[in-house]
Amino acid sequence: MRRAVCPGSYDPVTHGHLDIVRRAARIFDEVVVAVGVNPSKNRLFTPDERIAMLEEATADLGHVRVAGFEGLIVDFCREIDAVAIVKGLRGSGDYEYELPMAQMNRHLTEVETVFLPGAVGNAFVSSSLVKEVAALGGDVRGLVPEPVREQLLRRLAERGR
Repeated sequence: MRRAVCPGSYDPVTHGHLDIVRRAARIFDEVVVAVGVNPSKNRLFTPDERIAMLEEATADLGHVRVAGFEGLIVDFCREIDAVAIVKGLRGSGDYEYELPMAQMNRHLTEVETVFLPGAVGNAFVSSSLVKEVAALGGDVRGLVPEPVREQLLRRLAERGR
C-alpha cells in the first residue's frame, strides 16, 4: 500500500487544503491528513477541533483519514509506514519555504516529498488570511467549508467578547 501524508496546522482547513488532499487521494492508496500538534504555537482552534473539522470535510473520501502528530513529520511517516509527504504550493514563496524542509526530510529518511500546485482559484487562500479577513468582518464563504466558516465566526465572536 502506498500511503502519503498531507501535514499541516489546518487552523482552519480551507478549500485549498481540501483540493490538495483530494488530488493526493487520486495518486496514493491512502492519505493521512496529519494535524500538527504543537503546544507552543498559538492556534485559534484546538487540535481536537481541527481534527474534527477535517474529519467532517473529508468524510466523503474513503481512503483518507485524519490523525494528529507531534514532533518531526518524518517520525510520524515512519510510524505509519508512509512513502511520501504531499505539500501544496500556491506560488514561488511556498516553494522556497518548503524545499529546504523537503531536502531535510529526505536527508533524515527515505520519505519523498511530492509538491502539488494549488488550483488557480485557491492560490491566494491561506488559513491566516481567512482568519484575518473573517476577524475584520469580511466574507470568507467559498474559501472554507460552510461548517468551518460557522465555527470560525463563532470562535472569533467568543474571542471578541
